[in-house]
Amino acid sequence: MRMTFRWYGENNDSVSLAQIKQIPGVEGLVWALHHRAAGEVWPEEEIMEIKRQADIYGFHLDVVESINVHEDIKLGRQTRDKYIENYKASLRNVAKVGAKVVCFNFMPVFDWTRTDLYKELEDGSTALFYEKSKVDNMHPNDLIEQITNSDYTMPGWEPERLKTIKESFQAYEDIDEEQLWGNLEYFLQEVLPVAEEEDIKLAIHPDDPPWPVFNLPRIITSEQAIERYLSISDSPSHCLTLCSGSLGANPDNDIPGIIRRFHDRIAFAHIRNVRIYDNGNFIETSHRTQDGSIPMDDIVKAYHETGFQGYARPDHGRHLWNEECRPGYGLYDRALGIMHLWGLWDAYELVKKKGESE
Repeated sequence: MRMTFRWYGENNDSVSLAQIKQIPGVEGLVWALHHRAAGEVWPEEEIMEIKRQADIYGFHLDVVESINVHEDIKLGRQTRDKYIENYKASLRNVAKVGAKVVCFNFMPVFDWTRTDLYKELEDGSTALFYEKSKVDNMHPNDLIEQITNSDYTMPGWEPERLKTIKESFQAYEDIDEEQLWGNLEYFLQEVLPVAEEEDIKLAIHPDDPPWPVFNLPRIITSEQAIERYLSISDSPSHCLTLCSGSLGANPDNDIPGIIRRFHDRIAFAHIRNVRIYDNGNFIETSHRTQDGSIPMDDIVKAYHETGFQGYARPDHGRHLWNEECRPGYGLYDRALGIMHLWGLWDAYELVKKKGESE
């Protein structure tokens, strides 16, 4: 397991590279050009500037999250080929700084959905919260106002994307899940050969949450969906970002089982916990198994048993000790999460070594 930390860039993150350097075992940054709109080519000079900053602290840039997929590609519009060519150019450019994994998603309009960015937990910390009944009964514009009421731009909720929100919803009225699957396959047929040429693994992120929101189609939601997705191509670049929190919001998803089944196709692991309520609500918690509904201990065990050598990050964290940060992406709880994951990993490693010596 190769530990990484998501970083939003200079002057765009409350966490500094000097602070990340002090977290044990973190060897690389999960990065992106967040100011670049979906569909734009990522300029080589801007990518090289990120490398210059990372090199000062000895971090690699092996994992990119995300080169966003333009909405016209998801919708299958005639203009998609132009944006697919731009995507190919961006893949070639990030390869120049050693990128090995590019995480992406194929969620219509919204990359993720929450109704409260600072819901208070019993211990006084706050975390991202999803209230199902509110989503079922609210207008998307009301949710947009809540999510964007932050000093930081939120990934997946960029201003340029939200300017055309009304048009996007209208466009998806004619797109069902099968059409979305078809548009995803078209995209993959075009970009996977370039990913192979550049030795990059394209790793799709599951839908968050893993069910339809505002009647928009969602397709990467379950073990069966992952099986269908991975069957599209046997390319070594055709891979998965396994997010335990996204898939785990549906208690029917057996995350350790999915890891054990598809471990050789998982290029990137997002490891986090959520507490699920009977009414369909969920809140993000600490990484301890006891604090949520997801078997974090067995998840790490599954990665260890299958010899996982891919990249991992702790994903979202709570907001602790009055930290002012991007919602879900502060320093303290993600650092605690990393240490918990390392603790589990080290314990399984010790058990393995003890068994081998006996």
